[in-house]
Amino acid sequence: MTAGAPDCLFCKMATGEIPIEPLIENDHIFAIRDISPRAPVHVLVIPKQHVADARDLNRAHGPLLAELFTAAAQVARTEGVADDGYRLTFNVGEAAGMTIPHLHLHLLGGRRLGVEG
Repeated sequence: MTAGAPDCLFCKMATGEIPIEPLIENDHIFAIRDISPRAPVHVLVIPKQHVADARDLNRAHGPLLAELFTAAAQVARTEGVADDGYRLTFNVGEAAGMTIPHLHLHLLGGRRLGVEG
């Protein structure tokens, strides 16, 4: 894991400074339930490497993004939403609803989801 921002909530979770109950975890990512769920299934898939948001991504992050999407598919299967469908979303910036400035992928499912925007 790359050292993150000292006050970043997700970096503190990644290093174990803040205990979590991960749904899945490996050397590069972890997944946790959202504390303010917007759907019956609302999971955050979070890289352990600190990236502020999608605007900071570049080609070198390709393997990290693949890991995020692979983990999301695994979570969707274990949460029982893979067959019916689910939504994957990155919020980018405060106007989009991003509250923690650390890249994370939202997985939402468990009900019919409406149109976004």
